[in-house]
Amino acid sequence: MRIRSTRVVTPEGTQPATVEIEAGTIAAIEPFGPADRDYGDLVIMPGLVDSHVHVNEPGRTQWEGFETATRAAAAGGVTTIVDMPLNSIPATTSVAALETKQRALQGKCAVNVELWGGVVPGNTAELLPMLEAGARGFKCFLVPSGVDEFPHVNETQLREAAKTLAPTGAPLLVHAELEKHLLQPEGNRNDYDSWLRSRPAESEDRAIELLLRACRDTGARIHVVHLSSAGSLELLAQARLEGLPFSAETTPHYLHFDAENIPAGRTEFKCAPPIRSRENRERLWAGLRAGLIDLVVSDHSPCLPELKRGDFIAAWGGIASLQFLLPVVWTGARSRGFTLDDIVRWCCEAPARLARLPRKGSITAGHDADVVIWSPEERFVVDEELIHHRHRTTPYLGAQLYGVVKEVITR
Repeated sequence: MRIRSTRVVTPEGTQPATVEIEAGTIAAIEPFGPADRDYGDLVIMPGLVDSHVHVNEPGRTQWEGFETATRAAAAGGVTTIVDMPLNSIPATTSVAALETKQRALQGKCAVNVELWGGVVPGNTAELLPMLEAGARGFKCFLVPSGVDEFPHVNETQLREAAKTLAPTGAPLLVHAELEKHLLQPEGNRNDYDSWLRSRPAESEDRAIELLLRACRDTGARIHVVHLSSAGSLELLAQARLEGLPFSAETTPHYLHFDAENIPAGRTEFKCAPPIRSRENRERLWAGLRAGLIDLVVSDHSPCLPELKRGDFIAAWGGIASLQFLLPVVWTGARSRGFTLDDIVRWCCEAPARLARLPRKGSITAGHDADVVIWSPEERFVVDEELIHHRHRTTPYLGAQLYGVVKEVITR
């Protein structure tokens, strides 16, 4: 099959081209010429790789599941997800649990699915066998995760895991907040500020300092998940200056929302670390522009709607966003002068590199034929009828976004 467009995003830039696909693989990228499917001026781009998704199956499939999550991914132009090890039961912290999840996803997935393993106290001996069994790397927390099955690690346990993983090159993904810097909530618990003040940026910044030291000492590949504090950009710059295997991601909600505009009682905006100020948001965009933040992924963390009820302290902390990763990021990016090539770098190439998926993330001969065809100029309004997530609780309801997905090709 040959597909063409006047805007094909390749590693060489965005240009008219014809893409030849054979047996699920990109066989060639050729000059604009004859094709079986002509997409006109629509953008042909590599499918997004979302390396931070909480699917929750098995065990909490009523929160989300592989069938609904991957359908939502496809609707949003995401052709590969990497599922996080917590919120499922059992948590993916052993070979047996990894195999349980591998069985659970069979026959349910509309897109490619890969799995992260987890680091918890006492499971260091499981890490290398889990890599051999298919885990792409490992996730851990430095604060309580919110679920009992996935306890957080201390610095000693973090370093033990890092030393074990360092020779393999497998990444250690870390939720970077330190418990000793968290504060007791004060004031009206229905006011977003009560949540924001309880999770100060200092907790995140000091955790990233700790991770930087661990990376420097062990040589392990360490990755900061869902960076919200722009105060840590200087630390990322220092890591880059030293040539350390250290990276960070941010998410659509930190780039789209700001604390000043979160209404009282709207707990669908609650996540950890929290959405911070407008000024902080703009500094995160500057961090992307400077190349200090490597990737943007959804951190899709859904739950039962009733768990989002109540006040900002009691409600579940997580935002459902998998389907809207591309349009949310593109809407913010286009207004700040970024290009389609930037989107591919942040949302396709870098997540594929983090998860060690060498055949994903770019339109390159020999890579898997994972492609999204979309219109960056068209706008739409997020309403419940569009949403393919299992539940429709999301802070993006009512948002007007640029970027309409027309078609996806997955291998």
